[in-house]
Amino acid sequence: MPNIKIFSGSSNQDLSQKTADCLGLELGKVVTKKFGNQEICVEIGKNVHGEDVYIVQSGCGKINDNLMELLIMITTCKIVSASCVTAVIACFPSAWQDKRSKSRAPISDKLVANMPAMKGANHVITMNLRISQTHIFFDIPVDTVYAEPVVLKWIRENIFDLKSCKVMPSYLFLLLKVSLAI
Repeated sequence: MPNIKIFSGSSNQDLSQKTADCLGLELGKVVTKKFGNQEICVEIGKNVHGEDVYIVQSGCGKINDNLMELLIMITTCKIVSASCVTAVIACFPSAWQDKRSKSRAPISDKLVANMPAMKGANHVITMNLRISQTHIFFDIPVDTVYAEPVVLKWIRENIFDLKSCKVMPSYLFLLLKVSLAI
């Protein structure tokens, strides 16, 4: 296996740890803190010179903080000469801003799609983009992982009476989370 280092942003450390475990790798140390003015500070606690770095950070929850943390981590890894940086963004932020809703309104999805590349990322891996055309907004290669096959497999293996089963929309997220943990 090539020299791979995996780091976790603060948004989804469980997913990062499970990813590292599946690959038989140790999760790299990251120290994240906020100054009194809420400015984010991130320190990478491992040498990444010449390494392929994967940064796992979700775009949900505190979206702006998580995005800023990801960008700082990408910049840090590039400054210390990581060979390649891949941003693994499980839930892509600004996905609902993929077109103009009014005149003089931005397409924020395009801005956010280009941020990792602007900071030096070489590749993005994301999940279930809202619309497939979002790929055209990226200036670097992007791969999308689709959860539907995993969720359907879990349902088939665990729900035996499908005809009488109802899935409430609020539980779809829970099903997705459970299926990813398998």
